[in-house]
Amino acid sequence: MMNPAALLTIKKKWDDFSGRHPRFIAFMSALRSRGVETGSVIDIKVTMPNGETFQSNLKLTDEDVEFVKGLAGQIK
Repeated sequence: MMNPAALLTIKKKWDDFSGRHPRFIAFMSALRSRGVETGSVIDIKVTMPNGETFQSNLKLTDEDVEFVKGLAGQIK
């Protein structure tokens, strides 16, 4: 079981993150309401301040979808 003080800290940090990145939160909400399906592809790209990029993607399996749904159920 997680320490209640740690939960409050995480909640505060989440609220701060949400305030700084409202479009990302709206994106995640839309994705959550639509849901993810087996065969969906998650593509992630990070561009560093110096212009260097890192990119990866993954195609979701049945097990991945269940994992993502489980995570979503933990985040309210």
